[in-house]
Amino acid sequence: MARRAKDLSALEVSRLTESGHHAVGGVVGLYLYVTEAGARSWVLRLVVGDKRRHMGLGSFPSVTLAQARDKARQARDLVEQGVDPIVQRKAAVSRLRSHQAIEKTFEQAALAYIESHGDTWRNAKHRAQWVSTLETYAYPVVGKLLVQDVHQEHVLQVLEPIWKTKNETAVRLRGRIETVLDWATVRKLRTGENPARWKGHLDHLLPAPNKVKTVEHHRALPIDAMDGFMAQLRKADGNAARALEFAILTAARSGEVRGAIWSEIDLKEKVWTVPAGRMKAGQEHRVPLSARAVDLLKAMPKQDANALIFPGAKGGPLWSYSRRAWPS
Repeated sequence: MARRAKDLSALEVSRLTESGHHAVGGVVGLYLYVTEAGARSWVLRLVVGDKRRHMGLGSFPSVTLAQARDKARQARDLVEQGVDPIVQRKAAVSRLRSHQAIEKTFEQAALAYIESHGDTWRNAKHRAQWVSTLETYAYPVVGKLLVQDVHQEHVLQVLEPIWKTKNETAVRLRGRIETVLDWATVRKLRTGENPARWKGHLDHLLPAPNKVKTVEHHRALPIDAMDGFMAQLRKADGNAARALEFAILTAARSGEVRGAIWSEIDLKEKVWTVPAGRMKAGQEHRVPLSARAVDLLKAMPKQDANALIFPGAKGGPLWSYSRRAWPS
């Protein structure tokens, strides 16, 4: 049996400054270790099974004598139960680090999703809209919450204030929150049902978008007025007017027309080939050109192959078709 050391008082322990191991009593194997530099820390010498172990219990005086004795007693109790306290402590630290590694706030999860998927989105505007709506509406409510702790009431706190007043934005925002939470579930950052899902869940708590949103369609031109409109449009000056006319002649989207470059045009074959990267469907699209469309293109100032056919005033793409180019 190990000889029991004299029980030192707190004052006596504080006076231990000589380098080496000093038995302090109170618990068998408890020592104050003093380095040559004067740093002091607690060490418990144990025999666990057939292994001799030295277990650190913290530095002195941050850990007091009384606290060191309590820790030493707890460690010896574990040994008597057949548990290695050092192994147990390492396992606890490992679990903590593992848990911390998978802890992400909603904002961190959203940014990680955008970072991993943003390159697949066709344009920067889509990415910017994602970031903007989340920053404006979601992050103030759930941004700092761990993604595993985002629940139904949080989603409703984000959506309800704008569901009726900014319904289109709210609908898109709901979908983005749902996507981030789905991503977090697949990444094992959360479990359970997605509180932002619509069907069978939020559709029972929020009115359907078509019940709160008034759809205002753009004014349409009667088909019988088309001849007169086109005649007036041809008289209008400027690239915006030409781009609008070309869009009508080819039934193309505005973005496809505004981004059109000369290398996409084959005047000999009378075909406009829009590459997949500029198409909403992501597939190459070939557009037959009418005689008028060909004449319109031939009248446009042609530069190099990669130049825009309908450049704006500063040389970049037209932002939108100017209303000034539309006959009133």
